[in-house]
Amino acid sequence: MTYPRSRSTLLGAGALALTLAVGGTVGWNTPDGSAASPVTTSSDDTAFAATFRHKFAKVRGVRMHYVTGGKGPALVLLHGWPQTWYEWRKIMPALAEHHTVYALDLPGLGDSKGSPESFDKKTLARYVHELLRDRIGLDDFDLVAHDLGAGVGAQYASRYPHEVNSYVHMDYPLPGRKLPAAQYRTFSWHMAFNSQRAIPEELVDDREDVRAYITAFSTQVAHGGTAFGGTRTKPPFTREETAEYARTYSRPDALHAGFELYRTLDEDERDNTAAAPTDTPTLLLTATGSLAATRPTLTPLLRNVTRAVEIPKSGHWLAEENPEAVTREILAFTDR
Repeated sequence: MTYPRSRSTLLGAGALALTLAVGGTVGWNTPDGSAASPVTTSSDDTAFAATFRHKFAKVRGVRMHYVTGGKGPALVLLHGWPQTWYEWRKIMPALAEHHTVYALDLPGLGDSKGSPESFDKKTLARYVHELLRDRIGLDDFDLVAHDLGAGVGAQYASRYPHEVNSYVHMDYPLPGRKLPAAQYRTFSWHMAFNSQRAIPEELVDDREDVRAYITAFSTQVAHGGTAFGGTRTKPPFTREETAEYARTYSRPDALHAGFELYRTLDEDERDNTAAAPTDTPTLLLTATGSLAATRPTLTPLLRNVTRAVEIPKSGHWLAEENPEAVTREILAFTDR
């Protein structure tokens, strides 16, 4: 993600010591019992579990995790960083009233285990393709992707255009002809930091560090945060959301995989420049104030952006900050 309107200063030395008091993690989202100890679930969790199921499938040696439920045409959701399938949880029940929803953990992230051949977005799109086509058996679907997951989504729409009925691209300028990766990394401190070799893993090396990083960073790029010229100090994620992301990214291989998403931006620039343009109908959703900077980076690859909208009162975390608006836009766009 990029925020050309403002460049934040590097996270202060004491920031990783920041803690967020969390009593535990959510129990229903530990699909094989191998993760954190479950806690008592709320009635909301019980209702969610009545519709959705956790499933796994092996793709090229990677055990990929996804959550599925609902009825109707297939709708696939791809998450960003530092998130997992869980970023979609607030909007999945409403989407499932109209679609059979598949919320994926990208290879090596969340509860997907194993390392793909590379974390460039073209390679990750191939893993997602094999999961959807060869393991799940989907011939066509609507695709929604956010942040670095939208880097995967754009490559997917280019490489497999006959499978993607419509594409929703959420708050992610594309490295490519209009945006070199080197310039991309100047837009925010976290992009330069995450791209460094070994240093991020050495500094963010336990669960409290991960929790502190997610808390501080998510606040900066939320609506009213410093990345948008504001002074916001309240985290945009609930304690449960932060705890869930900290649970998964505290796994050393998942933490490394997340940073690799940034270290492969140069490959992404080359791949997006070389990719075949697609005419798949595309909806672009961005944070408030980000549309003008984002749209031009998409058009060389995604030629058919039929609607482009800034989500009101939302920073980067669209599906969490304004789930009602995001749900409304997705359902209207995918309604056939």
